[in-house]
Amino acid sequence: MSEEKTASGLSRMLGVLDLFDDSMLTRTAESIAEEMGVSIPTGYRYVRLLVEAGLLQRVENSHYTLGPRIILLDHYIRKADPVLREGIPIMRELVETTGFDCVSSSLFGDQLLDTHREYSGVPAALAYGRGRPRPLFRGGAPKVIVAGFPPAQLHKLFDAHRAEAVQNGLPGEWSDFRRYYAAIRKAGHYLSNGELEPHLAALAAPIAKADGGTWGAISLVLETSRLAIVDTDKLARLVMDAAQRLSARLN
Repeated sequence: MSEEKTASGLSRMLGVLDLFDDSMLTRTAESIAEEMGVSIPTGYRYVRLLVEAGLLQRVENSHYTLGPRIILLDHYIRKADPVLREGIPIMRELVETTGFDCVSSSLFGDQLLDTHREYSGVPAALAYGRGRPRPLFRGGAPKVIVAGFPPAQLHKLFDAHRAEAVQNGLPGEWSDFRRYYAAIRKAGHYLSNGELEPHLAALAAPIAKADGGTWGAISLVLETSRLAIVDTDKLARLVMDAAQRLSARLN
């Protein structure tokens, strides 16, 4: 078998892992084969190899779910992630200064994921957490990250997700879409008021890369009811300062 065919088969087998999400936490080997468009024997072979690798595990009624090796890999990811390694002390300092939770987020492909959360004394009730994909066009973190895209990358995102953007209240014309994110980039932060979860607000700032892109974002999370009694301008300065200090360490 050629290296190209081997790589293609490995890629296809690993694609099984993408079949699991919040709406489908377990699957049978038969359903995996159907979703992957392969024969039942091939589906069973994929499952067997992934179980042997610890990437899948068998649960009740001949169903399979993601395996324990992923937990181990996540442990190593946390230790190796430069944003977490350099950023957690800064995030803790921000929590101590403001009394609000602080969350770091990054973009992986077209998926926005929270990567870490530092808790305040009175933690906010967040439906999202580390590893759960977030909407790409709602909330402070994705907006400041996308605002850092160069024009060609932003245009590509617009073309691929225009319908989703419009559904989330963003402009449906490219020129307006570009201006919307240019304004966020110029401001250096974004205040999300009930966009992702109705009872929560988030004030986010980008962690800038030296080449003009972003490593991700850090956000302060608070109840929307607190917006009337806090100095959001001061909070914005604190978040931007923290993001800039983290950026300086990373770059």
